[in-house]
Amino acid sequence: MPSILLVSVEYGGYISIVKLVVFLAVYVLWLLLVAWAHKDAVAVDTNVTLWIGLLLGVGALGALVWWLMIPIYIGGLIAYIVLVGAVALAYIKHRDGRVLDYDRLLSFERIKSLVARSEKLEAMENFLFITANNNEVPPPEPRTPMFFGYRTAYDLLTDAMWRRASTIALAPKGENYEVTYYIDGAATKQPAAPREQTEYLIHFAKELAGLDSNEKRKPQKGKFRTCQNKQNVDWEVVTAGSTAGEQVRLKQIAKEHDLRLNELGLAPDQQEQLNRMSAIRQGVFLVSGPPRSGVTTTLYALMRNHDAFLNSIHTLEKQPAAHLQNITQNVFTLTDSGTATYAKRLQTLVRMGCDIIGLGECEDRDTAKVASAAAKDGKLVYVVMNAESVLQTLGKWIKMVGDKRLIAETVVGISNQRMMRVLCEECKQGYTPNKELLKKFNLPAEKAKVLFRPGKEVYDKRGKPSVCEHCQGTGFVGRTAVFETIILTDELRQAIKQVKQLPELGMQFRRAKMLYLQEQALRKVIAGTTAINEMLRVLSHSKKQPEAASQ
Repeated sequence: MPSILLVSVEYGGYISIVKLVVFLAVYVLWLLLVAWAHKDAVAVDTNVTLWIGLLLGVGALGALVWWLMIPIYIGGLIAYIVLVGAVALAYIKHRDGRVLDYDRLLSFERIKSLVARSEKLEAMENFLFITANNNEVPPPEPRTPMFFGYRTAYDLLTDAMWRRASTIALAPKGENYEVTYYIDGAATKQPAAPREQTEYLIHFAKELAGLDSNEKRKPQKGKFRTCQNKQNVDWEVVTAGSTAGEQVRLKQIAKEHDLRLNELGLAPDQQEQLNRMSAIRQGVFLVSGPPRSGVTTTLYALMRNHDAFLNSIHTLEKQPAAHLQNITQNVFTLTDSGTATYAKRLQTLVRMGCDIIGLGECEDRDTAKVASAAAKDGKLVYVVMNAESVLQTLGKWIKMVGDKRLIAETVVGISNQRMMRVLCEECKQGYTPNKELLKKFNLPAEKAKVLFRPGKEVYDKRGKPSVCEHCQGTGFVGRTAVFETIILTDELRQAIKQVKQLPELGMQFRRAKMLYLQEQALRKVIAGTTAINEMLRVLSHSKKQPEAASQ
């Protein structure tokens, strides 16, 4: 009898210690799966009874099948795993359809993030959101609306900062939000984000900036700060309603407005000309360029060029871009328009006895006339204008002021500018330009033997693209300005009084050795600072048809 039992045990193997331990381990894992599924089903607000019942039932069925197939132990184990795994995968697919992208278990991003989970957790611990009231925001409780906004904001902002994006634009389109990064001033499309996920982000950003999170129609503006590895970055939040949904811009408040004249990108001769402005006591200097061409930065640099302790310096602006130390910045708001015009506010500043005035913009006749009159009476006035060239700037000023003699007496100089991206020093590539290109831009072959362009994508031994760590594959790092400038001489003042058409003035400016924007840009191309294609991109929208000046 004992021998028969021993034979049975040997044949079945059902009291094998190893097999028993495996069974118990699988059983414990199944219990943990059921416990997790119950907790998760409650969190994602799905049918808890249905899914837990399925997992319990399939677990019992799998165990029964396993025991019935004990003589084929591995087959029973595989059958158990297939049955329980099928229901578990069905549940995970179901719950992934009810949560945000980064909370999905089967997404590619989720699997990739698990590999570097410890690194990401450490990075999040070193990252802080700081509200407009200077309060630190602790990580919210998981699976709450605030947590979804916190996590989405963290992912978006850290990615944007790594790519050196200065602005993030979020625009609603259908069930998604279009995401655009502005890197060195150039728009770069990013993968679209789900609408629900982005709305959590917008709500969180509004809370950080102290805005009304329930207001989705009226424009709002606020600020908050992020701190990563003890480095602070200030952000401006701008919201605006639309028929498709709420549009949002997150913009880094950069330090570029703190630049001095020698940091703007002026050619040596231009820098020498503008440095002389610090010795001028009266007149009008026109700072011009199209929108987003850096004219405000140039205005601020020109005003910093004066001694604020020896001069009373004021600005009049609608939206100051930065704080100017020891300079009084006056803001003209929409509420002022009911009681005073922009020109009247300027007249008030003139009567206060200011020595130097900076006008953030000037697009109307009354303001131009007040500025010209102030310059004639002994003030130095810097005026920002929207124009495509020095000649067009002067043409607009003549039309607004309407007095050529007064303009000839008061205008001391004009500048026009653009912003161009700077080639990455780590990956830019030199090449020999063809003769047709040199002929097109009137470049002498001996001066342009080698030009530079953004580095081409490099692949490693496995065929994967290798991205330049310095520019993140864009080929550019930072921006520089290119200027067209003229300082008026007695001959040019006389020409302004006499000529009837702008082209005639243009010929006079050329005789005074003024170089056009394209010529100044070509200097930077030859020097290897930027590329031909970047120059064409920036200057392609320039208008080369100056307006006729009135007599």
